[in-house]
Amino acid sequence: MVANIRRYMPRLGTRKLYYLLKPKLHTLGIKLGQDALFDYLREHNLLVQPIRSYTKTTFSKHWMKKHPNLLASTKVERPEQVFVSDITYLESDEGVHYLSLVTDASSRKIMGHEVSREMKASDTVKAIEQAIG
Repeated sequence: MVANIRRYMPRLGTRKLYYLLKPKLHTLGIKLGQDALFDYLREHNLLVQPIRSYTKTTFSKHWMKKHPNLLASTKVERPEQVFVSDITYLESDEGVHYLSLVTDASSRKIMGHEVSREMKASDTVKAIEQAIG
């Protein structure tokens, strides 16, 4: 019965599968709870394996110097007093892209941006130049 349902819905989870099987099991006189169904499917390798998504992220546990937060004691009082920047990862059909953003710390407005296929300092500089302009 599990194979028959999974033929049409291959990614159907065990909880929903139990909901669909419960009336059929009851008519056959089989008493099987949800936990027992989980155990049965696990024994026969019928559990649906979760799809793990992997995003390439920054490796922060390196030997290079990490700079202190220079703005920890600064109070931002007006727009364009302090700019902050960050890089985030975008995934598309063409692969992973890197988005460099420069943001106004006061208004949180994006002042500059640059999208590239590689994570290079020159792309961050382009975003900073755009923010200054």
